[in-house]
Amino acid sequence: MTLGMAAKELGEWCDRQTGIEGSSGYVLLFVLTLIAYIWMNDGFQSNGGVTTDVGEEEGEPEPPRNFTAKQLRHFDGTKDEKTDEEKPVYLSVSGTVFDVSKGRDFYGPGPYEQFAGRECGVALATMSFDETLLDNVEACKELGVGDKAELDNWKEKFEHYRCYPIMGRLVPDAKLPPSDRVVAVEELSKFNGLSDEVPKGEYEGYARMPILVGALDKVFDCSFGGVPMYGKDGPYNKFAGKDVSRALALMSFDPKDIENADISDLEEKKITILKDWVNTFENKKGYPVVGKLVKKF
Repeated sequence: MTLGMAAKELGEWCDRQTGIEGSSGYVLLFVLTLIAYIWMNDGFQSNGGVTTDVGEEEGEPEPPRNFTAKQLRHFDGTKDEKTDEEKPVYLSVSGTVFDVSKGRDFYGPGPYEQFAGRECGVALATMSFDETLLDNVEACKELGVGDKAELDNWKEKFEHYRCYPIMGRLVPDAKLPPSDRVVAVEELSKFNGLSDEVPKGEYEGYARMPILVGALDKVFDCSFGGVPMYGKDGPYNKFAGKDVSRALALMSFDPKDIENADISDLEEKKITILKDWVNTFENKKGYPVVGKLVKKF
């Protein structure tokens, strides 16, 4: 009997047993999902022990950062058109962002590739591939007792069993401050990238406190990917917590330019440079705009 004939007979047998035409497809989907689940739980290990990458050198871990949903979608494991290299694979489980690149064959492309670059807590908890369950962090709070326990189980496995690095936290768009919020220069100084305190209150759920940088008439939160540059010990930390419109326009680290945000005396060429910086912050880096600056001059 050929493989094709065997597959046909298996399909007909499934149809007879279930009374549903084409049911073999559903059976196959169930089997694949089951295999994927067993693989994720290390069900194929003979000794049942924790897997580790012995001898693998790990570089300095990146400082925890905040992610917008748009930023997270970038890390889907596909080839980066700019560098021609494969991007890392990140996913969020109830707001905690993991680097699952070690499971690249599984997440992109693989049985769970639709989870790459997405919030998938509810989908994992309910073992569902329903697209509508993705990207909703708040829905994790609405799970029933059983599903909530399963969600916690997945997080435990990701963090302590698979040892996927935690990259930071996904902040839902609805939790970001509005872009038209009026921000005084004095308020900027409170968010200078030096704080190690655990975010709470308005910023509960963030991986770290905001790092605010003012440019032109906008306030950017550089904690969304710019921590190595604008955080503590970063080369641009002296810009954090300030309106650095003049310094950016002049490409200057001179304290006099950093402390003076007035650009009224600058030529158009310098203003163009400043606008290029604003475009980089907003569109290339994806730093969210979290306010509008109040100018005093």
